[in-house]
Amino acid sequence: FPFPYEPYGVQERFMAALYGALEAGRVGIFESPTGTGKSLSLICGALSWLRDFEEKKRKEEARLLSLQDSTEAGLKPVTLAESGHPNRKDPTGEPDWVTAFVQKKEEQAMVDKLKEEQVRRKKREEHLEKIRHNVQLKYAAKRKRSEEDETKLLLQLSKEILSEGAEVLEQLDHNEEELILAEYESDEEKKGVSGMEEDDDDDDLEEEHVTKIYYCSRTHSQLSQFVREVQKSPFGKATRLVSLGSRQNLCVNEEVRRLGAVQLINDRCMEMQKNKHEKKSHEESEGKKRRVSRTVCPFYSYEQIQFLRDEVLVEVKDIEQLVVLGTEAKACPYYGSRYAIPAAQLVVLPYQMLLHEPTRNAAGIKLKDQVVIIDEAHNLIDTITCIHSVEVSGYQLCCAHSQLSQYMERYRKRLKAKNLMYIKQILYLLEQFVAILGGNVNQNPNCQTVSQTGTVLKSINDFLFESQVDNINLFKVQHYCEKSLISRKLFGFVERYGGCGTAVKTNKENQKFAGLQSFLLTLQQGSDKKGTSQIPAVEAENEELRAASPLMQIEGFLSALTNANQDGRVILNRQGVFGQSSLKFLLLNPAVHFAKVVEECRAVIIAGGTMQPVADFREQLLSSAGVDPARVVEFSCGHVIPPENILPIILCSGPSNQQLEFTYQTRDQPHMMDETGRILCNLCNIVPGGVVCFFPSYEYEKQVYAHWEKMGLLTRLSAKKKIFQEPKKANQVEQVLVEYAKCIKHCSQAGGQMTGALLLSVVGGKMSEGINFSDDLGRCVIMVGMPYPNIKSPELQEKMAWLDKTMPRATGQAPSKALIENLCMKAVNQSIGRAIRHQKDFASILLLDHRYARPATFNKLPQWIRERTQVKPSFGSAFAELRK
Repeated sequence: FPFPYEPYGVQERFMAALYGALEAGRVGIFESPTGTGKSLSLICGALSWLRDFEEKKRKEEARLLSLQDSTEAGLKPVTLAESGHPNRKDPTGEPDWVTAFVQKKEEQAMVDKLKEEQVRRKKREEHLEKIRHNVQLKYAAKRKRSEEDETKLLLQLSKEILSEGAEVLEQLDHNEEELILAEYESDEEKKGVSGMEEDDDDDDLEEEHVTKIYYCSRTHSQLSQFVREVQKSPFGKATRLVSLGSRQNLCVNEEVRRLGAVQLINDRCMEMQKNKHEKKSHEESEGKKRRVSRTVCPFYSYEQIQFLRDEVLVEVKDIEQLVVLGTEAKACPYYGSRYAIPAAQLVVLPYQMLLHEPTRNAAGIKLKDQVVIIDEAHNLIDTITCIHSVEVSGYQLCCAHSQLSQYMERYRKRLKAKNLMYIKQILYLLEQFVAILGGNVNQNPNCQTVSQTGTVLKSINDFLFESQVDNINLFKVQHYCEKSLISRKLFGFVERYGGCGTAVKTNKENQKFAGLQSFLLTLQQGSDKKGTSQIPAVEAENEELRAASPLMQIEGFLSALTNANQDGRVILNRQGVFGQSSLKFLLLNPAVHFAKVVEECRAVIIAGGTMQPVADFREQLLSSAGVDPARVVEFSCGHVIPPENILPIILCSGPSNQQLEFTYQTRDQPHMMDETGRILCNLCNIVPGGVVCFFPSYEYEKQVYAHWEKMGLLTRLSAKKKIFQEPKKANQVEQVLVEYAKCIKHCSQAGGQMTGALLLSVVGGKMSEGINFSDDLGRCVIMVGMPYPNIKSPELQEKMAWLDKTMPRATGQAPSKALIENLCMKAVNQSIGRAIRHQKDFASILLLDHRYARPATFNKLPQWIRERTQVKPSFGSAFAELRK
């Protein structure tokens, strides 16, 4: 394997196992701890296999073509089918000459296809080589673009001068015209126009997808980091790599970017494309009749996107570099990257994009016979569940109903029958969903009280039956929403006449809509009087979307209801205030959405730093998706650090011999919180630099902190370490980490009594994943108790019941019990893995709970930690080891 430096032994073994899995078409579960160079092992192992695979394919093509050439020269040897008597029959009953004819025809078709592929490949390689070496070509393209921009500007100025005054009124009319739904002609999906006017000569956009590797990770920053690793690797120059992202990450049109919410950006972009495609047909149908053109995107130009596509294939670029290039080239990076997919060898994308089939199809991703590598896959099951689960609040349901009713009243005379029919169906669905939650669509959701509060779970069929909507074809409604862009039109209408929760100025034109405005105003006033807690708490980035266009969220819920009855549940969460009540679709069987990926792909690799316990992947994901156990291969390697650089200890009792068992019943007791404080005080006296302490939840961390403050333990701790707490808001995490690191650095340089900092964190919080506590930032990681999930959660109870019903009892343990244990240990493994980040790092790991020593739990620790872990019954012996 080509490698940028002398690889570790674990990296060589990883690459060999990866190569074997790809060659044999396996589904692999690969574990390689953080700090062992996993990304480079994936890059060099997978791209070495791809290089060899392409070489073998070329040799096979050459052999087949040489056979064809010899046939044309009259030298072809007689095949089995051609030998023997002309009337002899083969086992299928066909005469030999028929079989020979069919075989010859198939061989000829294959050869023709190979020749065609060769021509295309040669053309593409020559084209890319020309771009790579011909700087003049780039300058010519840029010069042509600036000339075109100048011409467009002059034309626009001329039009403005000629049509002052009258144009303004026409524009106003046109703006409202855009809000009206186009005629919905058919329920069947029409073949969409390709949209881009391709030159006859440039048919390579339609080329077949070459064998490629799809590499997925969780976040855009992880993907950018991976791309930088590819750039530094021996494959950096020769690999055709494409970075895919959402429109939110790749859009360079400021007008669209300003919309903020991803769904609004998507809809606006689609509408601008539609305008571009319709523009030509309008011009043709209307002849010379003056018409104000609809807004089209200036970055959506075939010529410029083709230029960008070529630039992407010539040189490896990450998302940020792609956006810069798109801005300079006045070409859309979102579409430029998509048109580069067929010719790419390595496609880098967020795994939400690959795991959600509609998004995958929209992006033009074809998985047939390709390789998929899913990195950072420890949360893969949860990710698939989250992508396909959706929640809508009573507030959103009422708001959408009000908006849509007002929209229908305003444009009733302009809408065609089919549009009206579907709008009425959506309104009926909204009314019934509100009713089943115990509300009324005609009243303010934040002023309505719900008599029967609590949480109820129903199967999809039961929910549809009890809501009295089982007579409506949800597939057709979903298709209508998608094709008509109704949520986009509704958003435009609300923007014009006032949005949910915003005060609106009334003018002559929209006085008719006082009803809508007063309703929206009462929502705002109702929420102000009762405090912000009356509106369901949502993440900051979703607030704009949910407030502006609740129908978009509801469309997702309708789509979720089309899942098979056995694979999901609907949770009715009735709160005292109707606006806070909600309907949630919960996906129980993530395997149904993963099955297509493993069926279509040549090979699938699920990789991560900590994949233990792997039983969940095997049973809940692969086995349920129909993967033959013989096709699954596992690989796990140790760490590259020396054994003496890590000290994991399971501590069974504290300094005052109090047994450590942090169950829900015992962890709130004052003596348990006191004992935890004493342990930390002792550790902070001897551990240099940073200490990171993980608690099972925010609530428990808050409770312990308050108790320590009351008992004076905080003052004792503060003498040695400055105390930091993990913030609940994501946008504050970076600041806390910067201050934490700054304090540790200052203490190590200044000397004195204060030796560093103590960071109180939460398992599953913002700092338990993806944060790097290397070197002095994490010399000791402490886990307080076992972070079992809340077993009283209705979602978890339903998941447990579903597992016990559908999964086999693997090791005598009920699948639901195994799930709880596995969820706990996955969270632990993620958190304690934050400390060791490279070969020369060192840290101690302290697990505070005697239950970690139970064999079933102990065996779920990562192997490289497990084999070095010591179980200490008393604090004294543990303290002596830590001091060393």
